[in-house]
Amino acid sequence: MRISVVICAYTEDRWDDILAAVASVRDQSLPAHETLLVVDHNPRLLRRLADHYRGDGAAATDAGQGVRVLANAGPRGLSAGRNTGVAAAGGEVIAFLDDDAVAERDWLRHFAAGYADPRVMAVGGRTVPVWASRRRPAWFPEEFDWVVGCTYRGLPPGRVRVRNVLGGNASFRREAFEVTGGFASGIGRDGDKRPLGCEETELCIRLTRARPDAVLLIDDRAVIHHKVPAARERFAYFRSRAYAEGLSKALVARSVGAQAGLATERRYTTRVLPAGVARGLRDALLGRAGGAGRAAAIVAGVAAATGGYAVGTARTRRGTGPRFSIATIPRQAVPDGVPDRGQEGAA
Repeated sequence: MRISVVICAYTEDRWDDILAAVASVRDQSLPAHETLLVVDHNPRLLRRLADHYRGDGAAATDAGQGVRVLANAGPRGLSAGRNTGVAAAGGEVIAFLDDDAVAERDWLRHFAAGYADPRVMAVGGRTVPVWASRRRPAWFPEEFDWVVGCTYRGLPPGRVRVRNVLGGNASFRREAFEVTGGFASGIGRDGDKRPLGCEETELCIRLTRARPDAVLLIDDRAVIHHKVPAARERFAYFRSRAYAEGLSKALVARSVGAQAGLATERRYTTRVLPAGVARGLRDALLGRAGGAGRAAAIVAGVAAATGGYAVGTARTRRGTGPRFSIATIPRQAVPDGVPDRGQEGAA
């Protein structure tokens, strides 16, 4: 199985992180078919990366060492950058890694194992936070680790079926994009604007609607380590990101309907979060550091997300919310000697 890895980058401030992300792909026990570095409307970074990786030829690519540096061919933002990588990728599976994360050595091997079942259209992994302060802030609840792009308390352990994978540590069969189109532009991250998200959630729901037999998995053995800068350890960012999640969920609900768009969130808010509040209050009663803060942060996070959802819903009803579009992904050419799955069974 050929797996292409797409890493999207947008700022030179993460230069060392980008190189570390690429190095972790090159060190995989199952070599990647290729690594695609997609630069989001930053000509200086594009030139610098192209110069840095110049000389990665065909032999290196065959060994999973080659790096191709591409410019985002769509509008500014993470969704269009990922779509650019998907369109250029040559693998049957396309994996995504954040530009400020490093993958453990068996990351791609665990992804590949999931695709032994032909029904599996996506496999995600576990994302572990690497705090700038070297330790989790005492007030920061594990139930809200999604705020910093990491796996959160409440997700089931092991290799399990899920509604959606998390975009910074995920993989999809290329066929999934050919069936449903790419990531929706206008939902996800866009440089320094409000930290929206949920583009992978919308894609996954769209995928399972187009292919009701599709299976989406998370395998917690496919591990990456994601840097959390100091600015994201602060409560102001926590609240802003929770509010933005509410805005994003309103967009998803507009695209796929509230029942599908909020199905997982209902269990999370009615079971996982109340248990987190109770655990925080218990820790506070036992004199453990941060217990009351964690309980309060959960309540504040829910309030911020709910407010964002209400505002986002009102905007969509008035037609003043962000507009998003779904890119068409070209069908991959079939190598000589390999049957086209689309033609299997044809007379």
